[in-house]
Amino acid sequence: MKIVAVDSAVLAVPTPKPMALEFREHRLVVAHVHTDEGVSGLGYSLAFGGGGAESIQVYLETRLAPLLVGEDPRLVERLWERMYRADRGIRRLGVAAYALSALDIALWDLVGKAAGQPLYRLWGGVTDRVEAYGSGGWPSYRVEDMTEEAQRYARAGLRYYKLKVHHPDPRENRRRAEAVRRALGDGVRLMVDVNQKLDVLGNLRLAAALEDLDLVWYEEPVLADDIAACAEVAHAIRIPVATGENHYTRFEFRELCERRAARYLMPDVCRANGFSETLKIGHIAAAHQLLVSPHVVHELSVHVAGALSNSFLVEYMDWMPPDLFEAVPRPDPADGLIRIPERPGHGMTLAPGAERQYRLR
Repeated sequence: MKIVAVDSAVLAVPTPKPMALEFREHRLVVAHVHTDEGVSGLGYSLAFGGGGAESIQVYLETRLAPLLVGEDPRLVERLWERMYRADRGIRRLGVAAYALSALDIALWDLVGKAAGQPLYRLWGGVTDRVEAYGSGGWPSYRVEDMTEEAQRYARAGLRYYKLKVHHPDPRENRRRAEAVRRALGDGVRLMVDVNQKLDVLGNLRLAAALEDLDLVWYEEPVLADDIAACAEVAHAIRIPVATGENHYTRFEFRELCERRAARYLMPDVCRANGFSETLKIGHIAAAHQLLVSPHVVHELSVHVAGALSNSFLVEYMDWMPPDLFEAVPRPDPADGLIRIPERPGHGMTLAPGAERQYRLR
């Protein structure tokens, strides 16, 4: 089996309400890897809010895709190394990592289809269903928007909800969190996300204002670039810290582990150089007795969670229009668990006409 072509597209995907109050659209960088035996793989990276999508596609098409043509797609690790080491002057972060991720995801999808197995089983799965948390609570939401979103997730069976704490006044963040707590009752636990907005002292003030709410975690307190500061916060506050959505390689995650900068690690398969690197990150976390909670794109992340014994929750964010993909896995309202698709590969397929409808370039 040989790769004969790689094609790509950028899709401008409108977001549904209430997320549209914060982001009008996201963009997907989609990659199709085609072989001489008629088997193709689909990969994509989600560019949140659309940032950098065109640059990701250019790097994918001009630098990475030519390295795959003529190669055996089943040698995923070999091809991953070839792409990862292609440009010594460009670190595999940001744009380059998003591009590599889309292709790695497509390669694994292709391998799963060739083997006739869903990826989590191909990787030696530990479970066929995973628990998720509802994610949202953006700062542009009114309290009513946030509580309605949280209650909708609860009706879907989810027992966890995450909100943003972006207001400069800790008391306002406390007020919003308490409103959600009252609306949900004791059956749903909360986590909060700072989204890198504060310095160390600001985080100490905010965490102190929230610590009696029995939060599951306190997410991304400082700039992702500053692992030392994240560790300082993690050692100083009483709420467990989560981070990792803006880290891209096993080497960054190794430092997070060694510094004990977080108890929950949150790699994003569309950013962290694909499935291949995300699985390595999960194993490094396991060696440090830390839990992994993959970031966004739950429809892909469920396979990673199903293959790792130290996975905790996947992030469920209702970001896509209903006509983008076919058969998207969703929580079962009876128990809040997401059944991992048994279709070969990752199981995700663009709906008929979706690429044409949303294509930007």
